[in-house]
Amino acid sequence: MLLIFPPIAKACEPPAGIARLAGALQANNIPCRLWDANLEGQLWLLEQLPTVDDTWTRRAWRSRHKHLQGLREAATYTNPDRYATAVNDLNRLLAMAGTATDTVPGLADYRHAERSPLRSSDLLWAAEHPQQNPLFPFFSQRLPQLLAGVTTVGISLNYLSQALTTFSLIGLLRQQYPQLKIVLGGGLVGSWLARPDWQNPFAGLVDHLISGPGEGALLELLGTTQPTCSALPEYGGLPLQDYFSPGLILPYSTAAGCWWNRCSFCPERAEGNRYQPLPAQQALSELQTLVARHRPRLLHLLDNAISPALLRLMTENPPGATWYGFARFDEQLADLAFCRALRASGCVMLKLGLESGDQGVLDRLSKGIELGVASRVLENLQAVGIGVYCYLLFGTPAEDEAAARRTLDFVACHADRISFLNLAIFNMPACGDEAADYATAPFYEGDLQLYTSFKHPSGWERGRVRRFLSHEFSRPPAIASIVRRDPPLFTSNHAPLFL
Repeated sequence: MLLIFPPIAKACEPPAGIARLAGALQANNIPCRLWDANLEGQLWLLEQLPTVDDTWTRRAWRSRHKHLQGLREAATYTNPDRYATAVNDLNRLLAMAGTATDTVPGLADYRHAERSPLRSSDLLWAAEHPQQNPLFPFFSQRLPQLLAGVTTVGISLNYLSQALTTFSLIGLLRQQYPQLKIVLGGGLVGSWLARPDWQNPFAGLVDHLISGPGEGALLELLGTTQPTCSALPEYGGLPLQDYFSPGLILPYSTAAGCWWNRCSFCPERAEGNRYQPLPAQQALSELQTLVARHRPRLLHLLDNAISPALLRLMTENPPGATWYGFARFDEQLADLAFCRALRASGCVMLKLGLESGDQGVLDRLSKGIELGVASRVLENLQAVGIGVYCYLLFGTPAEDEAAARRTLDFVACHADRISFLNLAIFNMPACGDEAADYATAPFYEGDLQLYTSFKHPSGWERGRVRRFLSHEFSRPPAIASIVRRDPPLFTSNHAPLFL
């Protein structure tokens, strides 16, 4: 079997999904190959001579190898200007590589002038016209080397930025290798399948669609009668030295879903995703084994929120490498001694979803966060040297303009304790229970949309929220400096490297 991670997504670490699938397949004596088409495809595009001739593009072309090497050197992350130049120049070259096909590839995105990943008709068009994708020559050259002896191809489609290219690849496979069985899974596919009105538009093109953690379903499809689904992820078949980071960042997931799972308007709840954790001791043991095997520079824990039990266990028995991931503002982190132990375990940064600095908004969203506790958490993490990547969400039905200003005040008062900020505008999950309580309309044109527009009960509409963020929230110097600090394009994936 060939497992593929398609373009385009951030290529700063190996894809965790196909690595876990590979581990499960190998544990059941099913041979497989891994292909990070995302990383390889971006490297191929960066070697295509641009047809656009302007000063920026010429400079970027001359410096592309230096920039790639720079992203793989720790010294670059001590010089934000040098880092930003490298990222922006490489992104420019990728964009120029799509000019002839009306596409804009990038280091973190992929756009088409007329086609949308939210329309199944456009995905089917991409499959029917694979030559219209800028990566078509690369796919055509590479696939014969990878498909010898392969009968089944599995593709991990997680992000909208991968969708059009994924279907271009599927179309090419159907045209040139019609005998292959094609299996499509990943986070975006799971979101499609969770829609109550889902009707499969890809029958005849894709043989099987898989939702959620795919190990069991994939093993069943391959005829395994008594599968072993729990196995160590297998990263060995991936080019671990080639990613756009200074040393290996190793991603690892200890759970599917979220252990809190109570927040209003949560996509996980809307899609009915259950919390499915590994036992904390098993997760820690696997982390330690992977660290011993691969010696990563950094561990990236992918969980929606690392469980309190695993956090506690890591303070008692560290994984053996520096690490970062999502956690929740709670009493555990409000304990200074615990935070000190967390830092000693290797924690360099925590991603924390505060969402709002207004207690009433937090209560109405069922966030389970007390602002007093959040304040102590920020103080503790600063004291022990753990960076904070803080997530804020504006424009929820629970918020009005006055509440948004209280969030501004909270952030301004705690600015010295926040390393990075993510400022997001709320999207209403199209299939969530709460959507029915508001006057909704299509957010974008397309039958695959995951979000819907809505009428805000306080008139705090997206346009007003956007103006507030640009004209008011980001103006105070203390907050503006945090916003500017965010690594361009790679954002939280590279943020811990700057600490």
